[in-house]
Amino acid sequence: MKTGRLFVISGPSGAGKGTICKELLKTEDLDLSVSMTTRKPRGKEVEGISYYFVSHEEFQKTIDEGGLLEWAEIYNNRYGTPKAPVLEKLRQGRDVILEIEMKGALQVKKSYPKSVLIFILPPSIPELKKRLVARGTETEEQIELRTRTTIEEIKTIKDYSYFIVNDDLKTALEDAKTIIRAEHLRVEDQAEDIIHKYESEGK
Repeated sequence: MKTGRLFVISGPSGAGKGTICKELLKTEDLDLSVSMTTRKPRGKEVEGISYYFVSHEEFQKTIDEGGLLEWAEIYNNRYGTPKAPVLEKLRQGRDVILEIEMKGALQVKKSYPKSVLIFILPPSIPELKKRLVARGTETEEQIELRTRTTIEEIKTIKDYSYFIVNDDLKTALEDAKTIIRAEHLRVEDQAEDIIHKYESEGK
């Protein structure tokens, strides 16, 4: 059985990575990676679907045992990607998609070098500012800070496999689907199976 692919999608706030992931899950045969967190459930969040909710002690134990592909601490709570469920799905031949920030993506690449990192870019900095203003959730100062942060974050693109400029959502989705299809046509881990198939048919 072919091993599945781990697609890691990240990009600056306002680039549209969440929307792209959501739309891909509607049309493509992908499994979404579920994160682990130490924070309490909110609203209608469901254990094992929204997050795996654990104690700080359990989270630390998982780190110590090497059980996370990546993790980070945000506002006194920890978030991470459990390794075992992801690797099990990949072994079953399932493709897994993970939406995560840049530092986490680079940790995943280190933990699982075969992961496919896709960077979602805004069409321009002025357009990014426009999107952030339209959200209406941040002050002018916060938007300026996010803009400066975005420019620094884009410098990590050198460590990614692909990039998508999210100017038009339909085009961006087609680009993402093209990347997924292309990854399944890579020779490197399928060469022996291909050779065996044609040799068997030729006997």
